[in-house]
Amino acid sequence: MGKRPERRAVLIAGPTASGKSALALDLAREQGGVIINTDALQVYQVLQLLTARPSDIEMAGVPHRLYGAVHPSVRFSTGEWARAAAAVIEAEGDRPLIFVGGTGLYFDVLSSGFADVPEVPAEAMAIAAAEVEGLDREARGRLIMARDPLMASRLKAPDPQRVIRALAVLQATGRSLASYQDEAQTALLDGFALERLVLNPDREVLRQRIARRFEAMFAGGAVEEVEALLALRLDPSLPAMKAIGVPEIAAMLAGEIDEEIAIERAVIATRQYAKRQRTWFRNRMADWNWIAP
Repeated sequence: MGKRPERRAVLIAGPTASGKSALALDLAREQGGVIINTDALQVYQVLQLLTARPSDIEMAGVPHRLYGAVHPSVRFSTGEWARAAAAVIEAEGDRPLIFVGGTGLYFDVLSSGFADVPEVPAEAMAIAAAEVEGLDREARGRLIMARDPLMASRLKAPDPQRVIRALAVLQATGRSLASYQDEAQTALLDGFALERLVLNPDREVLRQRIARRFEAMFAGGAVEEVEALLALRLDPSLPAMKAIGVPEIAAMLAGEIDEEIAIERAVIATRQYAKRQRTWFRNRMADWNWIAP
């Protein structure tokens, strides 16, 4: 019996607004593949426009997985995404897989491995969130240092989300999140034939695309999305509530700023996010194939 051919997967990373979804669609149609979301915010329901999730028309005829699959009241961790992605990989058989998104940690899970942290109950996350609420950066740093010194030493910036996650894991499992990170890791795509791509558009072109795209989002229903999200009365520390565009439009709806300022602030925040993404990709994906879209 001949050797079974390797399964194939394409990994498409890049900053926001770089054209990743369009490239993924072209490849999926050409190869008969399935597209798997590799973006931490596009997993959430409600925010289709603001997270630049592919539209229903774009997804028609091409299988898309893990898009809009999670209610915004959920704190969907990297470990939970990894388990969901593993299930998709198993279910799709030998079909070509196309992973596309802008979340660097998810690509680490796919090609390098991840710490398999047990699922943390919502109650533990809520308790941790209540402890962190209202604390400034220094106070969060003191809190995590007192509870989990090992994890504290790894947090370059004790932002609320990371501190909440670390405290919740400690409470739910009795172990530091750092101890899970130190355990042997297995890449989800171990044994696959991989094509790794990073889209690298011209900086000024990207800046212009970000501005045009957010203006189109705003005109196309982003305000209504934020109204629907706010109507759920969710914890403001949840990832979905902090998606770029949500705080800015929420402030506009509250009468704190006008439309022009809301758009300007969201565009600036998006450009800053794209800059952070580029830094991550340069540091962690230097050996990938960098292409101009």
